[in-house]
Amino acid sequence: MGPHPHGWWIVLHLLLFVFWLGGDLGVFYSSRYVLRPALSPEARSTALKIMSGLDLGPKICLVLFLPSGVTLMALEPHGAELLGARLLSPWPVAAVWALALTWLALTVADHRTHGRFPLARRADWTIRIALITVIAVAAGYTLLASRPFGVDTNPRWLGAKLALYALAIAAGLGIRLTLRPFGPAFGALAASGSTPEVERTLRGSVDGCLPYVWVIWGSVLTAAVLGVLKPGAVL
Repeated sequence: MGPHPHGWWIVLHLLLFVFWLGGDLGVFYSSRYVLRPALSPEARSTALKIMSGLDLGPKICLVLFLPSGVTLMALEPHGAELLGARLLSPWPVAAVWALALTWLALTVADHRTHGRFPLARRADWTIRIALITVIAVAAGYTLLASRPFGVDTNPRWLGAKLALYALAIAAGLGIRLTLRPFGPAFGALAASGSTPEVERTLRGSVDGCLPYVWVIWGSVLTAAVLGVLKPGAVL
C-alpha cells in the first residue's frame, strides 16, 4: 500500500490533540498548588507562572487545529463543493492558514501581555465568536443534510467533530469570563497576604472553571475518536 499520501498532516493533527489535552492536564494540576493556602505567596506565584506557561500550549493547539483540519479536508479525494466548484481548493486553504496565523499571533500576544494589550484581546475574542458561529452553522448543516456540500460519503462524523470544536472554543471563553476575579485577588494575595475573602475568590474563580474544563477535555477526546474511526463514513 505504501505511505499515506498526506500522512504528515494526519500526524500534525493528532499531535495537536495530544498536546492540547496534555497541556490542559498540566494546567489543571498546577492550579491545585496555586490554591493551597499553606504555601507561601512566593511558592504560589511560582506555581501560577508554571500554570500560565503550560496554558500557552493548549491555546496554540486550539488555533492550529483549524487550519490543519481544513487542510486534511482539502486533501480528501471526495472534494466538498459549493455552487458546483471545489470548496477547498488551495487558495481557500491558504486563506484559512493566513487567518489562523494571524489569530495565533494575537493569542500569543494576549497571553504574554496578560491583557495589557487590549486590542489583541478584543480581536482574539471577536475571532473566536465569529468562528463559533460559522463552525456551528457548518456543523449543523453537515449533520442534517443528506449530501452536505455535495459530499456523498456520509460525513456526519465530521459535522459532529466541527460541533465539538466550536463547543471547545466556547468553553474557553467561559473560562476567561469565570477567571476575571482571579487576577485582582491574586494581586491582593501577593501584596497583603492571604485572607479568607481572597482565598474564597481564588478558589471560586478557579474551581468555577472546572465544568468548562471538563467540556474541553470531553470535546477533544471525542473529536479525536471521531477523526480516527469516522463512524458511518462511506468510502
